[in-house]
Amino acid sequence: MKKICVTGAKGFIGAPLCKALSSLDKSIRGFVRNLDSNKNSSKIQYVSVGDISSKINWKDKLKGFDCVIHCAGKSHVMNKIKNFDEYQLVNTEGTRQLAEQAAEVGVRRLIFLSSIKVNGNSTGKFDNREAFTNNDIPNPEDDYAISKFKAEESLWQISAKTGLEVVIVRLPLVYGKDAKGNLARLIKLVESGFPLPLSMIKNQRSMIGIDNLIDLLICCTEHPYAAGKTFLVSDGEDLSTSELINFIASSMGRKVHLFPVPIFLLKFLSYIFGKHQEINRLIESLKIDSNYTKETLNWKPPLSVKEGIRKMIQGK
Repeated sequence: MKKICVTGAKGFIGAPLCKALSSLDKSIRGFVRNLDSNKNSSKIQYVSVGDISSKINWKDKLKGFDCVIHCAGKSHVMNKIKNFDEYQLVNTEGTRQLAEQAAEVGVRRLIFLSSIKVNGNSTGKFDNREAFTNNDIPNPEDDYAISKFKAEESLWQISAKTGLEVVIVRLPLVYGKDAKGNLARLIKLVESGFPLPLSMIKNQRSMIGIDNLIDLLICCTEHPYAAGKTFLVSDGEDLSTSELINFIASSMGRKVHLFPVPIFLLKFLSYIFGKHQEINRLIESLKIDSNYTKETLNWKPPLSVKEGIRKMIQGK
């Protein structure tokens, strides 16, 4: 597909995705909230659409384009009370409006960035499940995950009525340059050289590097077997928290000092200080079986986890 639209085009995923697509002789239109820090180029045209939560007339903006990659959305925020309506308005209703209008003007394919949290929050000893797979019954556990799941349901309904080709990609933690959230905090802790009480954590978590994700999304724009599918994605190399920390430290050329603290004590302290969601991400497992994705698309991640983390730390 030669003409592609990207929502959230100056975001963590959208910005490098637009850059990668523009290098492939594609005509790219990037939708952003405002144009303050964007300059149109010969290959990328940025268009201001305001807030996704508002009603947007997408038709004129999408007309003549083949594919939409929907990166924009209300992200998950830990330890903050969010009204479900806020997630619903942006992630569910905003996605529905975009897809309906895309179908009306003849867009052929829409790729939606969903979340692995649609499957659940953890795997392993916490729910006796080794890894999330495509065969799982969805089990969204919080408002954010529910809003993403409802968006998926809306897309399948629109696809059935209109013939719009829908591709859903459920993402785990995405790491790369300018990563935010828990990962950014972990990087700062490693940089500080402060000893970390995490050596007893033996979990396994699946992640995907930004370069690997972009490679997969580009594959999904063209592959004939992508339409009508839900893909669970990862680098294919699961890491414990201590392994992740060691990779980060090695990429910095630093030594990291880890010492043992029992898991139950970490959990106890996390509730005292109101950081239980952050600690849960550090101690729980979340493994993804991405074999279906790799086999269906004949795809494999171009970068190893070690190389992806090195690029993230070096700001590439």
